[in-house]
Amino acid sequence: MLDAASPAVRRTGTDIEKDLSLEIVQVTEAAAIAAGRCMGQGDNNGADQAATDAMRQALNELEISGRIVIGEGERDEAPMLYIGEELGKGGVEVDIAVDPLEGTNLVARGLANSIAVMAVSERGGLVHAPDTYMEKLIVGPAAAGKVDITAPIKTNLAIIAMSMNRDIEDLTIVILDRPRHKNLIDEVRAAGARIRLIGDGDVAAAISSAVRGTAVHGVFGTGGAPEGVLAAAAMKCLGGEIQARFRPRNDDEADRCRKMGIDLDKVYTTNELAPGKSIIFSATGITEGDILHGVRYFGSGCRTYSLVMTLDAGLIRFIDSVVLTDRRTPVQLERF
Repeated sequence: MLDAASPAVRRTGTDIEKDLSLEIVQVTEAAAIAAGRCMGQGDNNGADQAATDAMRQALNELEISGRIVIGEGERDEAPMLYIGEELGKGGVEVDIAVDPLEGTNLVARGLANSIAVMAVSERGGLVHAPDTYMEKLIVGPAAAGKVDITAPIKTNLAIIAMSMNRDIEDLTIVILDRPRHKNLIDEVRAAGARIRLIGDGDVAAAISSAVRGTAVHGVFGTGGAPEGVLAAAAMKCLGGEIQARFRPRNDDEADRCRKMGIDLDKVYTTNELAPGKSIIFSATGITEGDILHGVRYFGSGCRTYSLVMTLDAGLIRFIDSVVLTDRRTPVQLERF
Protein backbone atom coordinates (compact mmCIF):
# COMPACT_ATOMS: atom_id res chain seq x y z
CA MET A 1 0.00 0.00 0.00
CA LEU A 2 1.37 3.37 -0.98
CA ASP A 3 1.93 6.03 1.64
CA ALA A 4 -0.03 9.22 0.99
CA ALA A 5 3.23 11.13 0.67
CA SER A 6 4.79 8.70 -1.80
CA PRO A 7 5.99 10.21 -5.09
CA ALA A 8 3.98 7.52 -6.89
CA VAL A 9 0.69 8.82 -5.55
CA ARG A 10 -1.17 10.95 -8.09
CA ARG A 11 -3.40 13.62 -6.62
CA THR A 12 -5.84 15.69 -8.54
CA GLY A 13 -8.30 18.52 -8.04
CA THR A 14 -8.63 20.21 -4.70
CA ASP A 15 -5.92 18.04 -3.10
CA ILE A 16 -3.22 19.53 -5.31
CA GLU A 17 -4.52 23.04 -4.77
CA LYS A 18 -4.74 22.69 -0.97
CA ASP A 19 -1.29 21.15 -0.75
CA LEU A 20 0.53 23.57 -3.01
CA SER A 21 -1.21 26.93 -3.38
CA LEU A 22 0.57 28.77 -0.56
CA GLU A 23 3.88 27.11 -1.40
CA ILE A 24 3.59 28.25 -5.02
CA VAL A 25 3.12 31.83 -3.83
CA GLN A 26 6.47 31.58 -2.05
CA VAL A 27 8.06 30.62 -5.37
CA THR A 28 6.84 33.72 -7.20
CA GLU A 29 7.68 35.82 -4.15
CA ALA A 30 11.28 34.58 -4.25
CA ALA A 31 11.61 35.44 -7.94
CA ALA A 32 10.06 38.88 -7.44
CA ILE A 33 12.29 39.75 -4.48
CA ALA A 34 15.41 38.78 -6.44
CA ALA A 35 14.41 40.64 -9.60
CA GLY A 36 13.16 43.71 -7.76
CA ARG A 37 16.69 44.47 -6.57
CA CYS A 38 17.56 45.14 -10.22
CA MET A 39 14.79 47.68 -10.79
CA GLY A 40 15.97 50.69 -12.78
CA GLN A 41 19.50 49.36 -13.17
CA GLY A 42 19.22 48.96 -16.94
CA ASP A 43 20.31 45.32 -16.80
CA ASN A 44 17.69 43.18 -18.53
CA ASN A 45 19.73 40.00 -18.45
CA GLY A 46 20.80 40.44 -14.84
CA ALA A 47 17.22 40.93 -13.66
CA ASP A 48 15.99 37.91 -15.59
CA GLN A 49 18.86 35.75 -14.32
CA ALA A 50 18.21 36.76 -10.72
CA ALA A 51 14.52 35.87 -11.01
CA THR A 52 15.22 32.58 -12.78
CA ASP A 53 17.83 31.47 -10.22
CA ALA A 54 15.53 32.29 -7.30
CA MET A 55 12.49 30.61 -8.84
CA ARG A 56 14.39 27.44 -9.71
CA GLN A 57 15.85 27.19 -6.22
CA ALA A 58 12.43 27.67 -4.63
CA LEU A 59 10.81 25.08 -6.92
CA ASN A 60 13.48 22.53 -6.05
CA GLU A 61 12.60 22.90 -2.38
CA LEU A 62 9.00 21.78 -2.95
CA GLU A 63 7.82 18.19 -2.43
CA ILE A 64 6.71 17.78 -6.03
CA SER A 65 7.69 15.89 -9.14
CA GLY A 66 7.42 18.91 -11.40
CA ARG A 67 7.95 19.16 -15.14
CA ILE A 68 8.42 22.47 -16.95
CA VAL A 69 6.09 22.68 -19.97
CA ILE A 70 6.35 26.45 -20.45
CA GLY A 71 9.66 27.96 -19.44
CA GLU A 72 12.65 30.03 -20.36
CA GLY A 73 13.10 28.19 -23.65
CA GLU A 74 14.00 24.78 -24.94
CA ARG A 75 16.88 22.81 -23.47
CA ASP A 76 19.46 23.95 -26.02
CA GLU A 77 18.49 27.60 -25.47
CA ALA A 78 18.07 27.89 -21.68
CA PRO A 79 20.40 26.57 -18.95
CA MET A 80 17.57 26.34 -16.41
CA LEU A 81 13.79 26.30 -16.22
CA TYR A 82 13.91 24.93 -19.76
CA ILE A 83 11.01 23.06 -21.32
CA GLY A 84 11.12 19.48 -20.06
CA GLU A 85 13.26 20.17 -16.97
CA GLU A 86 12.31 18.10 -13.92
CA LEU A 87 12.18 19.94 -10.59
CA GLY A 88 11.28 19.30 -6.98
CA LYS A 89 12.17 16.84 -4.23
CA GLY A 90 9.63 14.27 -5.40
CA GLY A 91 5.95 14.02 -4.65
CA VAL A 92 2.77 14.99 -6.45
CA GLU A 93 3.24 14.96 -10.24
CA VAL A 94 2.53 18.35 -11.80
CA ASP A 95 3.15 20.34 -14.97
CA ILE A 96 4.51 23.84 -14.52
CA ALA A 97 4.39 26.99 -16.66
CA VAL A 98 6.71 29.79 -15.56
CA ASP A 99 7.81 33.27 -16.42
CA PRO A 100 10.20 34.25 -13.62
CA LEU A 101 10.23 37.82 -14.87
CA GLU A 102 7.49 38.97 -17.18
CA GLY A 103 8.67 42.36 -18.35
CA THR A 104 12.47 42.38 -18.24
CA ASN A 105 12.50 45.79 -19.92
CA LEU A 106 9.99 47.07 -17.39
CA VAL A 107 12.20 46.13 -14.46
CA ALA A 108 15.37 47.39 -16.13
CA ARG A 109 13.73 50.75 -16.75
CA GLY A 110 11.73 50.90 -13.50
CA LEU A 111 8.37 50.83 -15.30
CA ALA A 112 5.04 49.45 -14.09
CA ASN A 113 3.41 46.02 -14.30
CA SER A 114 6.30 43.58 -14.21
CA ILE A 115 5.46 40.36 -12.37
CA ALA A 116 6.87 36.96 -11.46
CA VAL A 117 4.28 34.44 -12.56
CA MET A 118 3.65 30.71 -12.75
CA ALA A 119 0.86 28.17 -13.15
CA VAL A 120 0.74 24.59 -11.91
CA SER A 121 -1.62 21.81 -12.95
CA GLU A 122 -1.90 18.04 -12.96
CA ARG A 123 0.06 16.30 -15.69
CA GLY A 124 -1.34 17.28 -19.08
CA GLY A 125 -3.18 20.26 -17.64
CA LEU A 126 -1.18 22.94 -19.49
CA VAL A 127 -0.43 22.83 -23.20
CA HIS A 128 3.16 21.99 -24.10
CA ALA A 129 4.24 24.72 -26.49
CA PRO A 130 7.53 26.05 -27.87
CA ASP A 131 8.86 29.56 -27.39
CA THR A 132 7.21 31.13 -30.42
CA TYR A 133 4.57 33.77 -31.14
CA MET A 134 0.84 33.59 -30.59
CA GLU A 135 -1.99 35.82 -31.82
CA LYS A 136 -4.31 36.52 -28.88
CA LEU A 137 -7.74 37.89 -28.13
CA ILE A 138 -8.32 38.18 -24.37
CA VAL A 139 -11.48 39.43 -22.66
CA GLY A 140 -13.03 39.40 -19.21
CA PRO A 141 -16.02 37.40 -17.98
CA ALA A 142 -18.67 39.71 -19.46
CA ALA A 143 -17.57 39.06 -23.05
CA ALA A 144 -16.35 35.49 -22.57
CA GLY A 145 -17.93 33.08 -25.04
CA LYS A 146 -19.11 35.89 -27.31
CA VAL A 147 -16.01 37.15 -29.14
CA ASP A 148 -14.37 35.49 -32.15
CA ILE A 149 -10.71 35.97 -33.07
CA THR A 150 -11.53 35.29 -36.73
CA ALA A 151 -14.09 38.14 -36.84
CA PRO A 152 -13.26 41.75 -37.78
CA ILE A 153 -11.75 43.91 -35.04
CA LYS A 154 -14.72 46.27 -35.02
CA THR A 155 -17.13 43.35 -34.57
CA ASN A 156 -15.28 42.12 -31.49
CA LEU A 157 -15.11 45.64 -30.07
CA ALA A 158 -18.87 45.97 -30.53
CA ILE A 159 -19.42 42.65 -28.77
CA ILE A 160 -17.23 43.65 -25.83
CA ALA A 161 -18.97 47.02 -25.55
CA MET A 162 -22.44 45.47 -25.70
CA SER A 163 -21.49 42.84 -23.12
CA MET A 164 -20.37 45.57 -20.73
CA ASN A 165 -23.32 47.87 -21.46
CA ARG A 166 -21.19 50.67 -22.88
CA ASP A 167 -20.10 52.19 -26.17
CA ILE A 168 -17.02 51.23 -28.16
CA GLU A 169 -15.64 54.69 -27.39
CA ASP A 170 -15.67 53.75 -23.69
CA LEU A 171 -13.36 50.76 -24.16
CA THR A 172 -9.62 50.61 -23.55
CA ILE A 173 -7.72 47.87 -25.37
CA VAL A 174 -4.17 46.88 -24.43
CA ILE A 175 -1.80 46.19 -27.34
CA LEU A 176 1.92 45.50 -27.30
CA ASP A 177 3.76 48.45 -28.85
CA ARG A 178 5.33 46.67 -31.81
CA PRO A 179 5.66 47.59 -35.51
CA ARG A 180 3.76 44.41 -36.43
CA HIS A 181 0.65 45.86 -34.78
CA LYS A 182 0.37 48.97 -36.93
CA ASN A 183 -2.69 47.73 -38.85
CA LEU A 184 -4.32 46.41 -35.67
CA ILE A 185 -3.81 49.75 -33.93
CA ASP A 186 -5.24 51.61 -36.91
CA GLU A 187 -8.34 49.37 -36.92
CA VAL A 188 -8.96 49.77 -33.18
CA ARG A 189 -8.58 53.54 -33.45
CA ALA A 190 -10.85 53.69 -36.51
CA ALA A 191 -13.53 51.82 -34.56
CA GLY A 192 -13.33 54.47 -31.83
CA ALA A 193 -11.86 52.49 -28.93
CA ARG A 194 -9.03 53.82 -26.83
CA ILE A 195 -5.66 52.05 -26.73
CA ARG A 196 -3.06 51.52 -24.05
CA LEU A 197 0.24 50.62 -25.70
CA ILE A 198 2.58 48.60 -23.50
CA GLY A 199 6.20 47.65 -23.94
CA ASP A 200 5.89 44.26 -22.26
CA GLY A 201 3.69 42.36 -19.83
CA ASP A 202 0.64 40.94 -21.57
CA VAL A 203 -0.02 38.40 -18.76
CA ALA A 204 -0.49 41.27 -16.33
CA ALA A 205 -2.67 42.99 -18.93
CA ALA A 206 -4.74 39.82 -19.36
CA ILE A 207 -5.43 39.68 -15.63
CA SER A 208 -6.41 43.36 -15.67
CA SER A 209 -8.95 42.69 -18.43
CA ALA A 210 -10.80 40.30 -16.12
CA VAL A 211 -10.80 42.59 -13.06
CA ARG A 212 -13.19 45.50 -12.74
CA GLY A 213 -11.79 48.93 -11.99
CA THR A 214 -8.57 48.55 -13.99
CA ALA A 215 -9.95 50.35 -17.08
CA VAL A 216 -8.72 47.50 -19.28
CA HIS A 217 -11.40 45.82 -21.39
CA GLY A 218 -9.42 43.53 -23.66
CA VAL A 219 -5.99 42.52 -24.93
CA PHE A 220 -5.42 42.20 -28.68
CA GLY A 221 -2.39 41.29 -30.76
CA THR A 222 0.53 38.91 -31.17
CA GLY A 223 2.94 38.14 -28.35
CA GLY A 224 4.75 35.23 -26.79
CA ALA A 225 3.10 31.82 -26.77
CA PRO A 226 4.38 31.03 -23.25
CA GLU A 227 2.63 34.14 -21.95
CA GLY A 228 -0.50 32.98 -23.77
CA VAL A 229 -0.58 29.71 -21.84
CA LEU A 230 -0.06 31.55 -18.55
CA ALA A 231 -2.85 33.97 -19.50
CA ALA A 232 -5.11 31.00 -20.25
CA ALA A 233 -4.52 29.59 -16.76
CA ALA A 234 -5.42 32.96 -15.25
CA MET A 235 -8.49 33.42 -17.44
CA LYS A 236 -9.76 29.96 -16.55
CA CYS A 237 -9.61 30.85 -12.86
CA LEU A 238 -11.16 34.31 -13.39
CA GLY A 239 -13.91 33.31 -15.85
CA GLY A 240 -12.43 35.30 -18.71
CA GLU A 241 -11.46 34.02 -22.13
CA ILE A 242 -8.48 33.79 -24.43
CA GLN A 243 -8.64 32.73 -28.06
CA ALA A 244 -5.32 32.17 -29.77
CA ARG A 245 -3.54 31.05 -32.92
CA PHE A 246 0.12 30.04 -32.99
CA ARG A 247 2.18 32.31 -35.24
CA PRO A 248 5.72 30.89 -35.65
CA ARG A 249 8.26 33.39 -36.90
CA ASN A 250 10.11 31.02 -39.21
CA ASP A 251 10.15 27.47 -40.61
CA ASP A 252 12.20 26.15 -37.70
CA GLU A 253 9.65 27.36 -35.15
CA ALA A 254 6.82 25.98 -37.30
CA ASP A 255 8.51 22.57 -37.34
CA ARG A 256 8.96 22.61 -33.58
CA CYS A 257 5.27 23.49 -33.13
CA ARG A 258 4.22 20.54 -35.28
CA LYS A 259 6.53 18.17 -33.38
CA MET A 260 4.83 19.23 -30.15
CA GLY A 261 1.41 18.54 -31.65
CA ILE A 262 0.46 22.16 -32.32
CA ASP A 263 -2.03 22.72 -35.15
CA LEU A 264 -1.00 25.98 -36.83
CA ASP A 265 -4.42 26.38 -38.49
CA LYS A 266 -6.41 25.95 -35.29
CA VAL A 267 -7.97 28.56 -33.01
CA TYR A 268 -7.13 27.49 -29.46
CA THR A 269 -9.58 28.23 -26.65
CA THR A 270 -8.94 28.85 -22.96
CA ASN A 271 -9.73 25.26 -22.09
CA GLU A 272 -7.48 23.89 -24.82
CA LEU A 273 -4.50 25.95 -23.68
CA ALA A 274 -5.13 25.14 -20.02
CA PRO A 275 -7.25 21.93 -19.94
CA GLY A 276 -6.38 21.05 -16.35
CA LYS A 277 -9.09 20.31 -13.82
CA SER A 278 -6.81 21.61 -11.09
CA ILE A 279 -4.89 24.82 -11.71
CA ILE A 280 -2.94 27.05 -9.37
CA PHE A 281 -1.99 30.46 -10.73
CA SER A 282 0.32 32.75 -8.80
CA ALA A 283 1.72 36.19 -9.60
CA THR A 284 3.82 38.50 -7.43
CA GLY A 285 4.36 42.13 -8.31
CA ILE A 286 7.91 43.26 -8.99
CA THR A 287 7.23 46.87 -9.97
CA GLU A 288 4.07 48.83 -9.22
CA GLY A 289 1.11 47.65 -11.30
CA ASP A 290 -2.59 47.87 -12.00
CA ILE A 291 -3.33 44.79 -9.88
CA LEU A 292 -0.32 44.30 -7.63
CA HIS A 293 2.12 46.59 -5.85
CA GLY A 294 5.79 46.06 -6.47
CA VAL A 295 8.31 44.74 -3.96
CA ARG A 296 9.07 47.24 -1.22
CA TYR A 297 12.39 46.91 0.59
CA PHE A 298 13.33 48.14 4.05
CA GLY A 299 16.30 47.68 6.35
CA SER A 300 15.40 44.28 7.75
CA GLY A 301 13.44 42.76 4.88
CA CYS A 302 10.84 43.48 2.24
CA ARG A 303 7.12 43.43 1.55
CA THR A 304 5.50 41.65 -1.39
CA TYR A 305 2.04 41.60 -2.93
CA SER A 306 0.75 38.50 -4.65
CA LEU A 307 -2.32 37.06 -6.31
CA VAL A 308 -2.97 33.31 -6.09
CA MET A 309 -5.96 31.56 -7.65
CA THR A 310 -7.11 27.96 -7.50
CA LEU A 311 -9.54 26.62 -10.08
CA ASP A 312 -11.07 23.55 -8.47
CA ALA A 313 -11.37 25.12 -5.02
CA GLY A 314 -12.61 28.39 -6.52
CA LEU A 315 -10.42 30.62 -4.38
CA ILE A 316 -8.84 33.95 -5.29
CA ARG A 317 -6.48 35.39 -2.70
CA PHE A 318 -4.55 38.65 -2.55
CA ILE A 319 -1.60 38.07 -0.24
CA ASP A 320 0.39 40.83 1.45
CA SER A 321 3.60 39.33 2.86
CA VAL A 322 6.42 40.71 4.96
CA VAL A 323 9.67 38.78 4.58
CA LEU A 324 12.19 39.43 7.35
CA THR A 325 15.88 38.94 6.67
CA ASP A 326 17.10 40.43 9.94
CA ARG A 327 14.98 39.38 12.91
CA ARG A 328 17.13 41.36 15.33
CA THR A 329 15.84 44.66 13.99
CA PRO A 330 12.36 45.68 15.22
CA VAL A 331 9.86 46.16 12.42
CA GLN A 332 7.15 48.80 12.55
CA LEU A 333 4.49 47.59 10.14
CA GLU A 334 2.27 50.03 8.34
CA ARG A 335 -1.30 49.30 7.33
CA PHE A 336 -1.71 49.43 3.56
